[in-house]
Amino acid sequence: MSLSPSSFAILGAGLMGRLLAVELARQGHRVEIYDAGSPQAEQSAATVAAAMLAPLAESAITEPGVVRMGHYALPRWQQLIASLTEPVFFQQAGTLIVWHRQDAAEAQRFTRVLEANQQTTPELPPLQKLDSAALAQAEPTLAERFNHGLYLPGEGQLDNRQLLASLLAEMTRLGVQMHWNAPRTPEAFAPGTPGQPDWVLDCRGLGARQDWKDLRGVRGEVVRLYAPDVTLQRPTRLVHPRYPIYLAPKQDHVFVIGATEIESDDLSPASVRSTLELLSAAYAVHPGFAEARILEIRTQCRPTLPDNLPAIRQPQPRVLEVNGMYRHGFMISPAMLDVTLEILNTGQSQLSKRFDLRLELLGQPAPAVQAASALA
Repeated sequence: MSLSPSSFAILGAGLMGRLLAVELARQGHRVEIYDAGSPQAEQSAATVAAAMLAPLAESAITEPGVVRMGHYALPRWQQLIASLTEPVFFQQAGTLIVWHRQDAAEAQRFTRVLEANQQTTPELPPLQKLDSAALAQAEPTLAERFNHGLYLPGEGQLDNRQLLASLLAEMTRLGVQMHWNAPRTPEAFAPGTPGQPDWVLDCRGLGARQDWKDLRGVRGEVVRLYAPDVTLQRPTRLVHPRYPIYLAPKQDHVFVIGATEIESDDLSPASVRSTLELLSAAYAVHPGFAEARILEIRTQCRPTLPDNLPAIRQPQPRVLEVNGMYRHGFMISPAMLDVTLEILNTGQSQLSKRFDLRLELLGQPAPAVQAASALA
């Protein structure tokens, strides 16, 4: 799509803010981005995430529209990453799901849920049931501990921190003006008036709670390990009735293990209980984790709306708020990006209907982007 040259103030330099800044700057717009933290995005949930792109696996806990967003995003991620000048680890080798014998009943229930969801979203590749021989072929290091598994073809992952750093480098290259340790609210601007941006895009996540009262935090705790003795080739999930976990192998034998889910906006350090559960479950998947080194244990809260679904709303002319991506930020952000660009271009979005995405736009169509005015 092609927007008329305009100026944008983007609030929040997490995943969504950086994606929008890069895409808009590439289209020739003037972009300034404001963030309460530093370029390292230490306050963003995107820094802590495992960045798995697993629409069928996540269908067990979310709605079909989000699953369709995740399926749409997989080829878009390839395009977005290919356009960056700095490398970003991206893998699309599928997801493996395993379980211990005592949890077979829970695994059967989980399998039925995924099969039903695959029928609801037929564009997804169907899951494959693995016996012991097929599991040993797919992931040889797990053959001694597990006799059965599921393989979800086409699912993927990326390196979240490499991506954030590459987007930062791209913003610099494109001339985006970046303001760090400079929190702003939409009220700080009068978009569309002389000396002000044409549009304000609010991507602050939980930082927007004062303006979007329905937002809440859902706490997650994640462990990063260096495990040279572990050779898992793809994201692996463990079915467990109390604390299902995932293990996401990154480059150079680094693994992201997560993630707890607690209804709280508490950002204090991880609890002993959560840490023990994550590490014990990892060791139960592969004995090589016994000698792994703990690189870090991080806690962050995901910005979540009451229905656990994302939304875009327009509280006033020329202001868009993009929020509520919950635990699916990396999985769905390319879809949210393209919907936002559609709204900026036409005042509406046909793509959002495909995703059942909630839009709260003003009664009149949002104005298409007009000629640029100078940012203050």
